[in-house]
Amino acid sequence: MNKQESDILNALLLEPFINQRVLAEVSGHSLGVVNRSLKELIKAGYLNEAICPTAKAVLEYKNKTPKRAIILAAGFGMRMVPINTEMPKGLLEVNGEPLIERIIKQLHEVGIQEVYVVVGFMKEKYEYLMDEYGVELVVNPDYAAKNNLHSLRLVKEHLENAYIVPCDIWCDRNPFHRHELYSWYMVSDLVENESNVRVNRKMELVTVPENAGGNAMVGISYLIKEDADTVSNRIEELCKKPQYDGSFWEEALYNKDRMIVAARVVHSADVVEINTYEQLREIDSDSNQLKTDAIRLICKALCAKPEEVTDITVLKKGMTNRSFLFTCKDKKYIMRIPGEGTDQLINRRQEAAVYHAIADKNICDDIAYINPDNGYKITEFLEGARVCDPTDYEDVKKCMSRLRDFHALKLKVAHEFDIFGQMEFYETLWDGTPSVYKDYEKTKANVWSLKPYIDAHVGEKILTHIDAVPDNFLFVQKDRKEEIRLIDWEYAGMQDPHVDIAMFCIYSLYNKRQVDRLIAAYFTDGCDDATRIKIYCYIAACGLLWSNWCEYKRNLGVEFGEYSLRQYRYAKDYYRIVQDELKKSGESGAQENA
Repeated sequence: MNKQESDILNALLLEPFINQRVLAEVSGHSLGVVNRSLKELIKAGYLNEAICPTAKAVLEYKNKTPKRAIILAAGFGMRMVPINTEMPKGLLEVNGEPLIERIIKQLHEVGIQEVYVVVGFMKEKYEYLMDEYGVELVVNPDYAAKNNLHSLRLVKEHLENAYIVPCDIWCDRNPFHRHELYSWYMVSDLVENESNVRVNRKMELVTVPENAGGNAMVGISYLIKEDADTVSNRIEELCKKPQYDGSFWEEALYNKDRMIVAARVVHSADVVEINTYEQLREIDSDSNQLKTDAIRLICKALCAKPEEVTDITVLKKGMTNRSFLFTCKDKKYIMRIPGEGTDQLINRRQEAAVYHAIADKNICDDIAYINPDNGYKITEFLEGARVCDPTDYEDVKKCMSRLRDFHALKLKVAHEFDIFGQMEFYETLWDGTPSVYKDYEKTKANVWSLKPYIDAHVGEKILTHIDAVPDNFLFVQKDRKEEIRLIDWEYAGMQDPHVDIAMFCIYSLYNKRQVDRLIAAYFTDGCDDATRIKIYCYIAACGLLWSNWCEYKRNLGVEFGEYSLRQYRYAKDYYRIVQDELKKSGESGAQENA
């Protein structure tokens, strides 16, 4: 049976045949399609001459009837800033009802009780669904690093005769049915540039060029056994390839230039995907989730009304924080919201003291608000700004000149950033969990053996940025002149300023040749051997410092991929480099680890 024949048979299984016109109205197909389909269905043995379903049709009906559903609810919902800092997207409320509860109730209405919910971010908040609605929670431990293709892999044995549903959907009408006869994927009649499929005359979903415009992808799908097996196998194949870590599960539906399932088209007003704060505000201006701390704070700090906070857009997720861009009173701002576990890592009062120390020095971005208690910060958006490219030596030289000028101010604050103390502190945050690295204790002992050399060669300690990495150097145009602003002072404190050089290197993942080139860019009059070796020591120490930091964040479900591994390698490799350099200079012995 093709799609049209299936639609017409499904209509006849639900209601007795009256005439072709009624059947056309119920099925949504033309009289011509209805007449052709009736002939084919009689010929295939699904209908008898009285246009009544046969035993063969009833069997087909039973074999393809929906049995279960999978709700995908593991992701951060990054576009839902600032709500996603307080609530997972599936629990957003529309008209007082959480999205996921509405979905589950609609599934129950058509007799589907077997419901699997794949969770990850704030998974504990979904726990009550098990008692209240009898669902089964499936935890995706990789939700932070991989997209929902990997969530669906965890439940791929349940795809047969199953609905697949994203948790951030609000459906005015129940999109589920007691009976289905074919697989489909739901799109709306709305055209949007983000979609990469469109519906053709055969009701197939075919791919379109990027930004060419297609039917908005709703994300709800239904799979019968044959297609479920294909999708399951395809998911397994794709998940083995790292390039698909960031892919949506729909990737498994494609066969060359089209999906293997038919299109189900709905009116855009009947099904709404709620991806952003403003979409939620549009559909329910009284939703409890709109009353977030972040929005209240913005309104208070900028003397604005909630409706004046518009154009909310998520920025790239930082390693410590989540930030979003917004417009208020025709001016753009960035709001920083501390990320998971940040309260353990950063003293916000010390950070506020740093901003006070640099307030009139034209060094950082323009601060509109900072809260020394919770770390919330609002800064003016620098239009047209770009970050330093660590592979562009001209960029690097300019940044080192800016850094050198900052260090020359010799600013003071009341607190110090203790590299080795912080290294130990991050380790305590593991709560007794051993390091993931087999030789951690040896590596740690080697790095600590460098401390005497560092202490012997430290000069005057001054306010040091600590996180002076390429992404924190902003190139901006002011009065037709290029300026460089240094942002994100969370870790700043009193320290040897040469630590900033080491930090730039390890964040940029520099090799030794690039490290030496950076040192030359900072020390334009040349760098003595003792200082160079000290910077190598800092690279080893800071590598282990951030490796320990990454291990703490990993325990919170936040992964940093290559960055984490490379930091540990810096600890090991630069310990050896220091030993080689000390032997060359005749200072070997005391600094070597026995």
